[in-house]
Order: sequence, then structure tokens, then C-alpha cells
Amino acid sequence: MALYNQLPEAIQEVDVIVAGGMVEAIRNSLADKDPNLSILVIEGGPNNYNETLIIHPAFFFANLAPGSKSVAFKVGNKSEHLAGREIVVPTANILGGGSSVNFSLYSRAQRTDLDSWQIPGWSADELLPYMKRIETYQGPDSRGLHGKDGPIVVSSGSYRATRIEDDFLNALKEVGYPEVEDMNDLDTCNGAQRAMRYVAPDGMRQDVAHSYLHPRLRDGKHPNLHVLVESTVVRLVLENGRAVGVVYRPSSATSAAEERTIKARKQVVLSAGAFGTPAILERSGIGNPEILKKAGVQPVVDLPGVGHGYEDHHIIGYPYRSSLNPDESHDAINGGRFNMEDPETRKLLGWNAADITCKLRPTESDVAALGPDFQKVWEKEWKHNPNKPMVVMAAYNAFPGVPIGLPVAQYFGHNIFTPYPFSRGHVHITGPNLEDKIDFESGFFADAGEIDIKMCRWAYKVQREIARRRSVYRGEVARGHPPFAASSKAAIIETEEPLPPPVSNIEYTAEDDAVIDQFLRENVQTTWHSLGTCKMNRREELGVVDAKLNVYGVGSLKVADLSILPRNIGAHAANMAMVIGEKAADLVIEELGLA
Repeated sequence: MALYNQLPEAIQEVDVIVAGGMVEAIRNSLADKDPNLSILVIEGGPNNYNETLIIHPAFFFANLAPGSKSVAFKVGNKSEHLAGREIVVPTANILGGGSSVNFSLYSRAQRTDLDSWQIPGWSADELLPYMKRIETYQGPDSRGLHGKDGPIVVSSGSYRATRIEDDFLNALKEVGYPEVEDMNDLDTCNGAQRAMRYVAPDGMRQDVAHSYLHPRLRDGKHPNLHVLVESTVVRLVLENGRAVGVVYRPSSATSAAEERTIKARKQVVLSAGAFGTPAILERSGIGNPEILKKAGVQPVVDLPGVGHGYEDHHIIGYPYRSSLNPDESHDAINGGRFNMEDPETRKLLGWNAADITCKLRPTESDVAALGPDFQKVWEKEWKHNPNKPMVVMAAYNAFPGVPIGLPVAQYFGHNIFTPYPFSRGHVHITGPNLEDKIDFESGFFADAGEIDIKMCRWAYKVQREIARRRSVYRGEVARGHPPFAASSKAAIIETEEPLPPPVSNIEYTAEDDAVIDQFLRENVQTTWHSLGTCKMNRREELGVVDAKLNVYGVGSLKVADLSILPRNIGAHAANMAMVIGEKAADLVIEELGLA
């Protein structure tokens, strides 16, 4: 098994180096095409093979606990737009990348997202074959838009809380949105689907390392596939305008003196994500010369788009008291009150507790209520594009956060995010070394006209109206909602029984809206969907890579991760990351003449 914590001294040079932990498709497609091709994968975090907290989707929140070895936490600059807060973004730090620690929800981008990029080879129709290649889909597929024999199983998992699904969908219908068969056909919008998951029927998480990589490391047929974990790429080795290797540092190293260089004869692929990839490029002298000089790095390639244009989806999970039964909730698991030997608990381990996914749009009256500035943006971006959602939402059967200090009970949450933020940030180095602080500006809520916060305000209101119509609703959990005045019609409540029908919409005043906006600034969080810091675009438009993922101005160097997205997507990010991996695999194979 060629998986190492320390790379043998005998390995000094390989054909292809992949730096980062997300696109296993590159590594394995190459390994399958030519067993003699030597490939080295360098992952900053530990091995994930058969790790309990990884393979069981129910332990999602455990990976966010202090001291977690499977994620790293990126701390943003303090922002006046976030009530003086430093936003913290967890990023995967383990083999398999985000697929090892994410929510396991199956979620594809919309057709309009991909077509809006206007990049040859990256339209929705051109990317659909890659989407199908990834998956073995076990849900309804009347139009044949899903894959049947891919390495990643997409299923309902080992468990569903069907009664609670029905409860949510009944409430959703009362608010005006339908249940749909397939929210992931690229075209359907403005409804909800019974969720499909990156979870096999036996309850095992379908991360890319277990699905692509580990089988090849253990089958004895890929002797030239090497994986190095717990090692971080510091910078590239550049010679005569080409990337010819990398310098990396083991996690156990205490200084730069322990860094090691590995050469690449044919190709280097950066796959370190929206934080890691621009940092590697900048430490290598590739980026905005002014930023590089300020960080003490000699500029080599003038590429000002590196680290520019950071995006993330803006999310809050809103908690509610409920009448769920213990076997319909993850509250006991998230609170540490579970017994692995108890059959009633074990059946929940293969369940992510998110049974419904939604993509929703406001009504014309909703848009009008957000004011004329918002209405202008709506008419430009959304009104004539019914394929584009305003919010993406998942119904979660537990308290939607770390439940420290909560009374023991059963909760439900509505996790809702805005997929097309107007605000932008940046990710830049401040020095040449791994230890130097990253200058991370999230940009959250910093857009002109406050369009982003208005979208989040509408998201709060619509999800709350759905919650209030659910039969399991027993009121709001105060700490997770805006602190409305007790005299306000929007004030939070506690109730012993569901609200009697018909339930009328809450009337919010301008004062209530101000309370919501302040709450949003104090509480909005990351969706882990960081992207856009090395965009696939024209160089003169701050692009970093071309349509074949080649870094401008550097030979034999590609980027293949979410940092390349030119514009955002109306979906969770995992599927898009896998699609990039599959597409990149074909591009590398073509370039190396292996097709």
C-alpha cells in the first residue's frame, strides 16, 4: 500500500504531482490509463481510511469540534459589516477533502449557472457526461440524466424519517411551493425534493478517497501511485517558465529547514482549494506583484487574479423546538448521548438527518417588499431566469449547530443560504512562509446596496413561515433567532401544540427588519463553499486559468478545484468539485497523450 506519512528517500521524482486533497479522479484516471505513470498525491491532513467519524455521516458535527484533525479553521479579518466579527471558515484537512467531512447532500448546479460562464467545454450540456460518470444514482430518473455505474453511490442512505419529510412538504405546500421528483436535473427550480445523499444503502459515506483512491492503493495493480499524507505544499519549483516540482513540509516539521523538494517530469496539478491554491501560487511568485513584494516574495509571473474575488454562500441554520421522536432526530448523537451498540442508535449512523432539499424563489410581492434597489437587481438577474433560485435550503432533524448549553430535547432546523452573493473578498499571503498569517477578507455583506443582506432577510422570513406550519413545530429557540421586541408580531413563541390552522404570515415592521439585519450581521456563517480565488476566465479579466485549467504564464501547471469557478452556483459545492476533478482528469490525459 503506497500511502506514507513520510515519503521514502528513494522517491525523488515522479511524472505527475497532485497537490491537495480533493480531485481523486485525476489521480486514478491517470493511474488507470497508464500503470507505468508515476503519480504522487500530497495531502495536508491525515489518512481517512475507515475512520469512524468519517465513514458514518451522522458524525458530521464531530469534525467541527475543537481539536479536530479533519478540518482546519481559516479566520477572516474583522469586519464592520459583520458587527466587528472575524468570520471562521472550516476547511477540510483530510484525505478526500470536503467529501470526507461534509453534509453528504447530493446537489447539482443549475443549467443557468454553468452556461453563464461562457467557457468552451464547460456548459451544462458539456458537463452533464461528467456528472453522470461520477455516480451510481439510485433515485428517480425518468429523463435519464443520472449515472448508473459510477464510483460514487447516490442513494437515500440507510434511513429516512418519512413522517417528518411528509410534515415538511405539507407545510411547504401551504406556503406555495411544490414537491418535485428531481431537483438535480439542471432545470427544475422553485420547489423541494426528498433528499438524495452521497451515502450508500448500507449507510457508508461516499467520499472520493474511499470510492476512487483506496481501492487502487490496495489492489496491487497501481505500484506507481503514491499518496503522502500529513504534508503541506509550500511552493512550486519553477524552471524556465515551467512547474517542475514542489517544495513540501511534513506536519511534524518544526521549521523550514525540514522542507523537501520533489520533482515532476510532466505535470503539476494544484488542488488545494480556494485558500490553499492561491497561497501556493503566491508563495511561488505568481500573483499580483504589489501583494507579492509586500509579502517579501519576488514576483515571477504577473497574475493579479490570484487570490482575488473570494466567494462563499451566506448561511444561517435556524433552530426550532419540536415534537420529533428520538429516532427521528440527531440530537442525541450531536449531544454525545448515544450508544454505538444500541441498534436504535446504529440505524441513525448512516443518516445525515437532512431529508429535504429546496431551491426557492420569492414572489413578486416579496421582491417589492425588499425595496426598489433590490427590485432592479431582481429584474436583471432573476426575473426572466426561472432556472435561478434565490435561496437553497435543507430541512435538518436536529439543532442546526453545536448544541452546547441546550436543554436535552428534540429540535429541528432550517439551514438556508443565498447562493449568489454580490459581495467579494480575497485570500492573500502576508509572508513567504507557511506560518505567516493569511490575509482573508470574506467580503460578507460588504456589497453596495446591501443586496446580500436583503436576500438573507427574505430567507429568514420564508423559512420561518414554513416552520410555523409544520405539525412538529413547538416554537423558536431564542438564541437562534432575531431578538424581536416582546410587543412585536414577530416575537418568538413557545407552544405545547402546533399552531392552529389557518396560519397567517407574520407581519414585519421596519423596526423588525432592522432587528433581523443586525442579527444577520452578528450570526451569518460560512457554508464551507469557498470558491473563485483562481478563476477560469480571460487573463485581462482577472482570470488565473484558461478553459483547459492551465495557469497563465506557467507551463505544465494546472489548477483543479473550486477556486476556478468564474461565477457561483445554486447548489452545495461537492458535486461541482467532483465534476472539476473528472474534467481535469480528461484534460491531463489529453495533454500527456494518454487518451
